[in-house]
Amino acid sequence: MALGGALGAYRLVSVVNEGVEVAARLNRAGVTVFVLTYRLPGEGWERRADVPLQDAQRAVRLIRARAAQFQIDPEKLSVLGFSAGGHLAATLATQSDESTYVGVDAADQLSARPFAAALIYPVVTMSPTDADIRRRSAELHVDAGTRPVFAVHARDDPAVPVENTLNLVAAMRAAKRPIEAHLLQEGGHAFGVGYPPTPSALWPELLLAWLNRLGSPRP
Repeated sequence: MALGGALGAYRLVSVVNEGVEVAARLNRAGVTVFVLTYRLPGEGWERRADVPLQDAQRAVRLIRARAAQFQIDPEKLSVLGFSAGGHLAATLATQSDESTYVGVDAADQLSARPFAAALIYPVVTMSPTDADIRRRSAELHVDAGTRPVFAVHARDDPAVPVENTLNLVAAMRAAKRPIEAHLLQEGGHAFGVGYPPTPSALWPELLLAWLNRLGSPRP
């Protein structure tokens, strides 16, 4: 499941270059992809800070409930997120069992925990308050149950500092959880599927190879 980047700290979902274009690229490799357009905190919803996670949890559960219809393995459902969408994917990898909404049907009895999470130039450490940081900074919630992570980040990213990924790598290593991270010398931010022939265009193949090693080519 692909989670488009939400630019400016969950203010705008980038559906095209971090959703539809990514899906098309992975479809060509035989991967089934669902693109989630999730709600944003600034749209006036109740429990505004939780609405992206509510939608992501519900989407994972609905896909699992309909896995036979989609002809996919419900146990091998992974998530892929960009920028703030990367934060959402990281939250699913570390806090998927958190109760954020009241269930409405049998699908909500299923797990929202992904098989693996791919994070592309992700926000990991939240701000601005201490409470926000403790609650939604993914690296503070890494434990023995955290899902395997694949990460890509450009060192010259002007929007999301590379330290976000480095902090997560350190936390995953400390917890002895699987993580593969690729740091690009240049690439900036919001490169989506990448710009040939720069290194930013290499991550889809690296991701597919990583998922195949885990036993699932299914973001």
